[in-house]
Amino acid sequence: MNYRSYDIIVAGAGHAGIEASLAAARMGCSVLLATMDIAAVGRMSCNPAIGGTAKGNLVREIDALGGEMAKIADATGIQFRMLNQSKGPAVWSPRSQNDREAYSVEARKHVETQNNLHILQDMITEIHVEHGELRGVETATGVMVACRALVISSGTFLNAIMHTGLKSRVGGRFNEPPAVGLTASLEKLGFVSGRLKTGTPPRVDSRSVDFQDMEEQQGDPEPQPFSFQTKEVTSNQISCYLTYTNHRTHEVLRTGFDKSPLFTGLIKGIGPRYCPSIEDKIVRFADKERHQIFLEPEGRNTNVVYVNGFSTSLPAEIQYEAMKTVPGLEHVDMLRPGYAVEYDFFPPHQVNLSLETHLVKGLFFAGQINGTSGYEEAAAQGIMAGINAALRVKGRDPFVIKRSEGYIGVMIDDLVNKGTDEPYRMFTSRAEYRLMLRQDNADRRLMKHGHNFGLIPNHVYDSLLARERNIQRLSSYVATKSVPPYAMNSYLESIGSSKLSENETLSQLVKRQEVNLGEVLQLEYFRTDSLPSDAASDKDVVRQVEIETKYKGYIDRQFEEIERFDRFEKVEIPDEFDFKKVRSLSHEATEKLTRVRPKSIGQAGRISGVSPADISILMVYLHG
Repeated sequence: MNYRSYDIIVAGAGHAGIEASLAAARMGCSVLLATMDIAAVGRMSCNPAIGGTAKGNLVREIDALGGEMAKIADATGIQFRMLNQSKGPAVWSPRSQNDREAYSVEARKHVETQNNLHILQDMITEIHVEHGELRGVETATGVMVACRALVISSGTFLNAIMHTGLKSRVGGRFNEPPAVGLTASLEKLGFVSGRLKTGTPPRVDSRSVDFQDMEEQQGDPEPQPFSFQTKEVTSNQISCYLTYTNHRTHEVLRTGFDKSPLFTGLIKGIGPRYCPSIEDKIVRFADKERHQIFLEPEGRNTNVVYVNGFSTSLPAEIQYEAMKTVPGLEHVDMLRPGYAVEYDFFPPHQVNLSLETHLVKGLFFAGQINGTSGYEEAAAQGIMAGINAALRVKGRDPFVIKRSEGYIGVMIDDLVNKGTDEPYRMFTSRAEYRLMLRQDNADRRLMKHGHNFGLIPNHVYDSLLARERNIQRLSSYVATKSVPPYAMNSYLESIGSSKLSENETLSQLVKRQEVNLGEVLQLEYFRTDSLPSDAASDKDVVRQVEIETKYKGYIDRQFEEIERFDRFEKVEIPDEFDFKKVRSLSHEATEKLTRVRPKSIGQAGRISGVSPADISILMVYLHG
């Protein structure tokens, strides 16, 4: 058995494990990916969808770094939509509905064909550490494997229990056993664990659903792929459908409250506030007469439908009776009831911004073990942990994305500095600089890093650089071009915008909300002008220039804020700094700073419980 020694071991082959193992292997490390079931690689435990508000931004950032989630989503998508297009570009987010089985098959193909990457179907139960440094692992079958770094991406499987009504059974996913032994091994090393809960809705047979009583939700007519390397989406799209609960639904659900593991105290773990179960919704939002239910197909060649919005752990018979009160589901066949999963996690103050743990050098946590929820949040942590594990093996400095650089940076910074006592979910509102962190410019922000690590091919990066030059050329043209009234007034009148009485720069015109730069550049006047034609014909280039022109004032203001942010980030705190020696610090600040061990004054200021007064005292002490 060729499992004796590897540079890096990755425990768990979910979305975090896939990204971690592929990134590390592509950076030249020998990698062992350990999974309890090789057929479950990349399995979509809950909703068969990728992206959504803020989550879609994460996927595009993963892709810009050289990850796989976007490519797999593009290859297996059955519907693509750009969300929030009625709002500003800062909150536009791509989302795809995916074929559940095809996604897993595609993911498995990516890891099985990757050089330097080997797969072991086994469960890691013990971690071996000497003098605070990782040495290797032991598996449930007694295999001993030496390694220099370990990424734990265990998902919802650590000591997991599934609940439906008052019936409980061990397992981290339907028909899949829990991961046992690893929590105890980590606790022996001094790590602190907690308990969280997530849930999933029933699955139903599409042949028993009356879709005519529901609102059809079609995909975009011109679907935009997730990956910057996917030229276009050519597959046919499948519709989803929207319906609603009603007072009868809520009455039926309430009859099962006395057998709810959530309300009877059987479930101890804390669930996601922003994705509550249907029974939790009707209690917390008792004034709402109805709740949205989305019927989402699980694939092209299956009758299984995911009932999004109906996550529940109530008894199966209550779930079934309640669904039959929903328009379109009166004669529904329930293929599998919903259930809740309780699992162990390790509060993320125990890792630093590279996702390496404080207690053990070479040990990294990624995904739901850090208290997050969602495929996208897990995958983003996975690629960061994989990159940093590889950098550690190579003796290089860790890679950290700042809050001003990406949603990935916002998420990890939140987890480390603020912690979480409930499953953490990414939102655009968490990002201070969200106008800078748009989904459309993730490649411009982060691809240089992916290329530097060898995760982005030269030709892809060269294409980005060529596009960047075109953006600069077109931006310069738009900023300086003076436009006469005769060239624009017919167009302006046609869109209901005020006409010009004198020459005006093109940039001033584009700042009008109703003016579309792409349409303007197609006008006869511009087609005969000295316009940089290759730049003007590239839709992505035009979109970037239009957004940056329209929102220039806001963007400039955010640049100023980022410069102030960076000044504090540059004030470093030594690794072995003893916060207890700073007597003027508040007791809470001393405790939190000692626990998190921030690397800079900027990071220290974002720790919950550390006040501006504490930061001032710390600055004086450091510069003493």
